Amino acid sequence: MDLAIVGLGKIAQDQHLPAVGGSAAFSLAAIVDQRAVDTHVPVFGSVEALVASGFAGAVAICTPPAARFNIARVAIEAGLHTLLEKPPGLNTSEVDQLTDLARRKGVTLFAAWHSREAAMVGPAKEHLAGRQVHDVVISWREDIRRWHPGQDWILDEGGFGVFDPGINAFSILTEIIPGAHRVESCLLEIPEGRASPIAAQVVMRLANGSSATADLDFTETGNQTWEICVRTDAEELVLADGGSRLTIGDKSVPPLPGPGEYPRLYERFAHLIDSGQSDADSAPLALVADAFRVARRERVAPFEF
Repeated sequence: MDLAIVGLGKIAQDQHLPAVGGSAAFSLAAIVDQRAVDTHVPVFGSVEALVASGFAGAVAICTPPAARFNIARVAIEAGLHTLLEKPPGLNTSEVDQLTDLARRKGVTLFAAWHSREAAMVGPAKEHLAGRQVHDVVISWREDIRRWHPGQDWILDEGGFGVFDPGINAFSILTEIIPGAHRVESCLLEIPEGRASPIAAQVVMRLANGSSATADLDFTETGNQTWEICVRTDAEELVLADGGSRLTIGDKSVPPLPGPGEYPRLYERFAHLIDSGQSDADSAPLALVADAFRVARRERVAPFEF
C-alpha cells in the first residue's frame, strides 16, 4: 500500500522513514511538508494538495500535536487509512471525533503508541496478569537538548512539554496494568516565557486502589532514565530503557528477538487495515489531560535551547 508521511521532522526522519523503508506492507509514495527537499518521492505542501492529487492508501501524521486533528480529519474524509504519531491529539475529544469519523468512512485509525511496542512490554504485561500490584514508581528523565534540539514547539502552547516523552511512560503503564487509573495531584514546573512544563511530578491512583508516581524531567544531562518499577505481592518488576530491558526480582529476562518499535507499529497498522479495524486508545492521553487539569503550576528559570 502506498503511504504518505505528513510532517518530515526529526521523528519522521529517525524512525518512520526507516520503518517504512523496511516494511513489506507499505511503500513510501509521498511526503507532505513544505520544507522537504530531495526526498525522491513527490512532495506536497498540504494534505489537501495530497488528496487533490488522487493519492490513495495511507498516511502517517508526524506533525506537532496541535496540527494533527485537522490534518487527520481531511485524510479520513478522503478515505485514507491514518496513523497518528503520539500523542494522537491535544485531548481525548479530538481522538473520539476522529474515531467516529473513521468508523463512518470505513477506514482504519491507529494511535501509534510506539513505547508499547518495546521488546519487553509484552512479557511484563503477561507476568503482571493476575498479580496484585502494590505500587508503581516511574522515572522518565532525559535531556531535551539532546533528543529535541531546537524544537521550541514542545514548550509552546499545545506542545505537551515534558509530557511529550512522559506520555510514553503512561502508554506503557496503561498497557501493562489495564484499568481506569486517575491522577490525584500534579506539580508542573514551567519556565518563564514558556507555556508548557519542563518537569512534572504526578501522583496517580491505579484502578485497584494502589498508588503510582511519575517523576518527569526534561533537564537530565547525566544518565538518561526511562524506567518503570512495579512492586507486586511476589517481587519487584523493573522495565528499563523505555521498555527494552526487564528485570523480575533479581533476574534479568532475556530479550525477545524481533523488529524494533516502529517496524512493529507498521506491522500492527497493516494488520488493522487488513482486518478492517481501528485502534485509537486514548488512555495515556487522558492521564496527561487529568494531570494538566489538577496541576499546581510553578514558574522556574527561563529555558533556551
